[in-house]
Amino acid sequence: MNIAANTTTAATTAWELAATAPELTANRTEADIAAWRRLTERVKQIAEEKGWSKAETARRLGMAEGTFSGWFSGKYAGRLDTTNAQVAKFIDQQDEQASFFSSIPVSPPYFPTKTSREVMDTLAWAHVASDLVLITLGPGMGKSQSCNEYKARRPNVWMTTVSEYTKTVNAMLVEICATLGIQENNPARLVRAIGERLASSGNALLIIDEAQHLIPEAINQLRHFSDLYKCGVALVGNDEVYDRLRDNKDKKRTYGQLRRRVGMKLNRLKAYPEDIAASIAAWNVKDEQCVKLLTAIGNKAGALGQIDKTMKAATMLALGTGEPVGFRHITAAWKNRNVEDFA
Repeated sequence: MNIAANTTTAATTAWELAATAPELTANRTEADIAAWRRLTERVKQIAEEKGWSKAETARRLGMAEGTFSGWFSGKYAGRLDTTNAQVAKFIDQQDEQASFFSSIPVSPPYFPTKTSREVMDTLAWAHVASDLVLITLGPGMGKSQSCNEYKARRPNVWMTTVSEYTKTVNAMLVEICATLGIQENNPARLVRAIGERLASSGNALLIIDEAQHLIPEAINQLRHFSDLYKCGVALVGNDEVYDRLRDNKDKKRTYGQLRRRVGMKLNRLKAYPEDIAASIAAWNVKDEQCVKLLTAIGNKAGALGQIDKTMKAATMLALGTGEPVGFRHITAAWKNRNVEDFA
């Protein structure tokens, strides 16, 4: 069987500065060489921070790998000023991007909520009992963040996000193979490759996020993994997944089998009041008027996600005026997002 776990990572060439500088010739000056020294040091710093190899850096520069390698090593025979200028432009662009992104407000780090604890508990059941579970939450309630947090805390947990483009059985299997680090080119062997990888871990949990996109046959294939290879499977998505599994005379046999196999389900469409309060507190908002406004926003469709996006926009508005975030900024941010009328 042609199965191989992808345990290798891209080789990164060591970033060592050249021991000797380029020679002083007719097509380069001492100023060119001095600029080369500064630029190579800065390129090395950027690349090491980003984890880029020399080949990757050359690609991002839009420069031939051989040209970049020769320039960086001080052995490039071409015009140094022209190549220096190209590298300098690239460095300016990187610095500009870094400055811009540093000014963008970031969401608070993961904070536990009542809903996230329920998600964790449901995932833990699937993981420990090697069972199939169903988790459906309303938009903006942190299902993906909670799943990622669980994955970060536990070994042998893999998470694949599917979409309209990967909703079929084969496309889903290819995505799962990528998540598991499996290289398998034979479509007929994908199921066994995945199953054996999950079974070999001894205690695996496979989380499928945005599962509402999957066709019935793909969902049934996930049930097969749980049944045959004794691994936990969590179907995570919006209420459409839950609706499919409800008793209905029009439902296919696939869903009857799934209903029987679901060991635990979590279906919650509206955020708990304490979750909304925790989200507001995570943004360090204490003003009573602001808390009231954000609470109303959090009770709309999108829940905690609405609070997060509104506070990011409000923070940007406040930065522009040099003021702390206040009621005026939050109100303006909500209206500027043009999501819905707010009364």
